[in-house]
Parts: sequence; structure tokens; C-alpha cells
Amino acid sequence: MNISLQNVIAILQSQWHDFVTAWEPLDGTIEGFIYYYPLFMAYIWMFGAMIFYFRHEWRQQGNAEHLPELTEQPPVSILIPCYNEGDNIRETVEILLRQKYPAFEIIAINDGSKDNTLEILQELAEQHQQLRVVNLHTNQGKAMGLRTAALLANNEILICIDGDALLAPEAVAWMVRHFQDNPNVGAVTGNPRIRNRSTLLGRIQVGEFSAIVGMIKRAQRSYGQVFTVSGVIAAFRKSALHDVGYWSNDMVTEDIDISWKLQLAGWSIYFEPNALCWVLMPETLHGLWKQRSRWAQGGTEVLLRYFRDLFRWSSRGMWLLYGECLISIFWAFLILLHVLYAPVALFNESTSESLHDLSPNWTSMLLSLTCLIQFGVSLFIDSHYESRTGGVARYYYWMVWYPLVYWLINVGTTIVGSVRAIKKKRGQRAIWVTVDRGLREK
Repeated sequence: MNISLQNVIAILQSQWHDFVTAWEPLDGTIEGFIYYYPLFMAYIWMFGAMIFYFRHEWRQQGNAEHLPELTEQPPVSILIPCYNEGDNIRETVEILLRQKYPAFEIIAINDGSKDNTLEILQELAEQHQQLRVVNLHTNQGKAMGLRTAALLANNEILICIDGDALLAPEAVAWMVRHFQDNPNVGAVTGNPRIRNRSTLLGRIQVGEFSAIVGMIKRAQRSYGQVFTVSGVIAAFRKSALHDVGYWSNDMVTEDIDISWKLQLAGWSIYFEPNALCWVLMPETLHGLWKQRSRWAQGGTEVLLRYFRDLFRWSSRGMWLLYGECLISIFWAFLILLHVLYAPVALFNESTSESLHDLSPNWTSMLLSLTCLIQFGVSLFIDSHYESRTGGVARYYYWMVWYPLVYWLINVGTTIVGSVRAIKKKRGQRAIWVTVDRGLREK
């Protein structure tokens, strides 16, 4: 049977037309979800954050030194896992020694650093009796470093910070109060602030940690569960850690993993905005991509590992949080699908239709307005915590770049991180990697 080329082309054109006709309604639904999902979640986060603000922050009172009133001040252990922190660890320890808290020990873990981190720590230990140094000869990963330090700690309350973090003098006291007030509290996450603000990426992250990170933590706490403690500043009850088997060595983000382990076991996690901790963040696109890919991979690893645990009735408090995380990943893949279909849509549309799609419409304007409202609300809430540095309102201008810079990066890193999590073999040790610490003004 002979089929002419014209017949083949006609058949292909017919099939292509059928595909486009069938796809267009679905594409419209996908496009609507892409727009309305972040719009809906923005108001969910704002509402929850405002509840938290009026319940816990609006009339919060401390003494003249901005310290909470504590019935007692139990000794605490401050853990600092370090890998190649020679440029930062001296400043971290010296600032840490200024805590307005009477009794604390510091345990620094050198996890196979290849620079002079160990030498600096040993020098500091000779000068300060509060500091103990633990040296692991090979790179075992942050989770193993924290586990080692926790087992060696003398106290029930553990404060964990990174080797480049500067802990505010009042932070320990503000975190300790939650363990006193509620015996079911297994962890308290602090309030990280960005130290390096010399580039556009650095300034945008100042607003991001207020409008996205801080606002979401407040909202999640209002609704009951927290997705993750901050890896750079968090406090733990040692007995709670022992109950869940401490940190997992094979999870790429140990902070997300321990948060889920604790909450699935019935422990609560609180957010303390007064526990300030100043940290360095990536200020290059390459460094930012690596960081966010790791975060995305860690989030997906947790969703995969603890899926079966959610079927227990005792885990029902985590259902909404799990569903929101899953939908967020699904949203990122839908954006990719929509972008891949865009050339097809342009090819099939007339010139006027294509130009109309590229022009601003009410949905994009509403999304942009909501984004600005979200940043405005969050910066208003957070401005109190940066009063010493002039507040964060001056960074509001830079937030107009957030959707352009970060949404694109977050979509890409979510897809890449999710794929890596699915492909990763269970039990594979997560070890330290050199990270981009950004630029600092001299």
C-alpha cells in the first residue's frame, strides 16, 4: 500500500490538531493553578503570621537588657559543628562567649577540616575554659558531628549553631524559656538574619528571610506544625533527641529530617523570633543554586522517607504540612510543563493572541500586588528585630526583584533536588561540602 508524502503530512497535521485541541483546556487549568496557588498560599502565610504576631510578639515584654523572665537558668551546651571554618570560627566563638546567660559550655566539633580550623579551635580552648574541642579525623558529615557532640554534652538543653554564625547575646535565654514553659517542647528554632548585604542577592535575601522564611515559620507555628528548624540556629531537648535516635547520617538536610522525626514522635517545635543569629549566605548565582538544590533535595527526601509514618492516626497533625510540601513540588513541575508547552502555544496562535498573552493582565497584577503586600507585612513584623542595624524597611525596594530572581531559581532547584532525592540510594552518608559564604563588606 503506497501512501504519498502529502497524505502523511495531512495525517500528522490532523493528529497534531487533535492533540492541541485536547491539551488547550488542560493547559488553561494548569496556568490557572500556577497563578492562583502562590496567591492563595501568600494569604495563608500572612494570616498565620499575623496570628502569631498578635499572640506572641505584639506586647512581648522583657527587662532592660531585653531578656525574658526565667524561673530558673539551667546550664546549657552549645554545639558548633565545623568544616573548613578557619575564616569564621574565631569570631563565632568570641561572640558566643558574650551570652547574657550564667552557665553554658561550648563544644566545637572539627569534622575533618582541611584548613586551619582545628588549630584555631585548640588555641581558643587554651584561652577559654568553657570551650571543648572534639576532632574527627575524617569528614563524617554535620549529622555525625552533632550526634557526637550531643552524646558528650553535660546538659539537657542543647543549642546548635553553625561555624559562621554570630549568636545574639540574648538568644540562649529566649530559647531556654520554651523548654521551661512546656515539657513537650522538643526543639526551638531561632531567627536567622543575613550578615552579608553587599550585593543584590544579599539584599534580596534579607527580605526573603523575613517575608518567606520568617513569615512561614510564624504561620506554621500558628497552624500547629513546623516544616523545619533552622539549621544555623536551633535548640533541642536532649531527651527528645535520644527518643528519636538523634540526627540521621544519610539525610542531606539534617535539620529538616530531625524536625520531622521529633514531630512524628509527638514532640512540639516552637519558633522564637527573639533568638537572633547572624549568618553568611551565598551571594553568587552558583552558590545560591547549590544551596537551594540541597534544601529541595532534603525536603523531598523527608517526604519519601516518612510517607508510611503518616498513616498513623497520631501523625495526623503533619498531614496538612505534608500535603502543602507535596503540592509545592507538583507546582514546580507544572511550571516546567507549562514552559515547555509555551512554544507550541505561540506557534498555533495568531500574532495578536501571542502579543496579548505577553501583555500584563489582572492575574499577574494581582500576584505582584500580593507579593508586595506580603513583603510589607513581613518587614513590618520583622523591623523590630533589626532596629540595631537600622531596620529592614530600606530593603523593601529590592524585593521587586524577588519574583524574577528567586521564583525561577526555586522552580529549577525544586525539580533538580527532587530528582536527586528520588535517585539517591538510602543509607548513603551525607558529608560536608564547601559552601559559598558570600561577600562581606570590610
